[in-house]
Amino acid sequence: MAEDSLADGRRLSVRSAGLADAASIVRLVCALAAYEHVAQSDVRLTEAEVLRAAFGARPEFEVLLAERDGLPVGFALFFQSYSTFAGGPCLYLEDLFVEETSRGLGLGRRLLRELARLCLQRRYLKLDLSVLDWNPTRALYHRIGFRQREGWLPYRLDGEGIVRLANS
Repeated sequence: MAEDSLADGRRLSVRSAGLADAASIVRLVCALAAYEHVAQSDVRLTEAEVLRAAFGARPEFEVLLAERDGLPVGFALFFQSYSTFAGGPCLYLEDLFVEETSRGLGLGRRLLRELARLCLQRRYLKLDLSVLDWNPTRALYHRIGFRQREGWLPYRLDGEGIVRLANS
């Protein structure tokens, strides 16, 4: 993937994560949780889980890392989904995050650009995401061309709710 240098000599790049990046992925997920006001005790992702879920026999997600001077400062965690209406595979962006000290350098846009390129390479029909209503990154999404899906509301069933439904 691409690497660029800024006028002050800093290097920016985006690349696919590998096995050696599990600790960085967990660290960045914890930073995202703090940014989104999620208690660290609610973050259960471990390096072992990253290794299993991203790099195991049947990968469940992929990660792109944004780097500044060779150090991971941001990430995009995504996976393939499927649209019955469109009749084909899609990309779902679960998380996009850049550390505060590296914002404003275009790394979020670079991550999104690489995701768009992956969509074209893999013939994905859509790139979907959800964003918190207070997140200023919404402005970037609108500038790039994302549209808010009018009339759709997010719902979730987890934990005890899944158990209750399964046992009902």
